[in-house]
Amino acid sequence: MENRLIAANSGMVWSLLGLVLSIVLAYPLAHYVPMAVQVLAHVGTLLFAVGIKVSYIARLVFLSRLGRPVH
Repeated sequence: MENRLIAANSGMVWSLLGLVLSIVLAYPLAHYVPMAVQVLAHVGTLLFAVGIKVSYIARLVFLSRLGRPVH
C-alpha cells in the first residue's frame, strides 16, 4: 500500500505540472503556438484536472487502508 500511496502522490504532482503547462500554453502563450497545440492544450487542461482528482481519491483510499488519518 505504501508504494501505491507514493504513486498516487506523484500522480497528483505530475498532473498538477501538466495542468499548469497546458493552461500556460492554452491562454498566455496561445498566440505563439499553432492551433493544433492550442486544441491539445485545452484538452490537456481537462484531462490533467481529472488526473488530479483521481489521484487525490486514490491517495485518500490508500491513506485509509494504511490506517493513517484522512483529512
